[in-house]
Amino acid sequence: MSDADRMAILLALVSMCSTLVGGFVAARIGERKRLVLGLAAGVMLGVVAFDLLPDALAESHDEVAGVPGALIASVVGFFTVHIIEQEMAVHVGHEHQFGAHTHGFQSVGLFAAGGLIFHSMLDGLSIGVGFQAGTALGASLAIAVICHDFADGFNAFTIPTLYGYARRRAVALLWLDALAPVVGALIGTLIHVPATLAGLYLGYFAGFLLYLATSDILPEAHAGTPSRWVLLCTIAGAALMFAVSVLSH
Repeated sequence: MSDADRMAILLALVSMCSTLVGGFVAARIGERKRLVLGLAAGVMLGVVAFDLLPDALAESHDEVAGVPGALIASVVGFFTVHIIEQEMAVHVGHEHQFGAHTHGFQSVGLFAAGGLIFHSMLDGLSIGVGFQAGTALGASLAIAVICHDFADGFNAFTIPTLYGYARRRAVALLWLDALAPVVGALIGTLIHVPATLAGLYLGYFAGFLLYLATSDILPEAHAGTPSRWVLLCTIAGAALMFAVSVLSH
């Protein structure tokens, strides 16, 4: 194993710690549910706008009728979770019922957590591949991954609990999300993933997160008595991810 490979794995371990910190922060303030949900929604919107979509467009240059393939993939991702909810007939849709998710609705939360885990694995993969291309590029990618993996950890814990998972299972999913970058970095030192395929996936997952943030999490965060604090938390979450994006670039 070369020095570059060892550095990639070491930084992936730092990313794992960042993810765990984000998840444990979400767990510690979990009692203030509406504020947590508002912040999580803002973070998710920020991840979509300032992280996933820009990366997807940069990686994938395919077009269909002049429309970037990554954007089409995002629409497909949006409708994927919408169709799942409607077909399962478990989307509550009324403010006084928010939070009363059925057992079947857990599959949506599991799918979302699985997407976050896969995304985190791609983060680690990018570190490994980046160090193959050069130390400077690998270090730059690692900084970006470490910064936004805090938000990934926050969402990896919050989303499963929102969709009915017990705290223990949410923690287990958080650990899987934290370990994913390390696995990705190991893979990245061995194989190459086509940029176009990765870009289409990122676009797809962006649409998936966009739906969860706007159709599920935000309505539940604002259910009940109107609160400016929830609104401020949502704005703060998006602003945080913008700041992370600026710093990582």
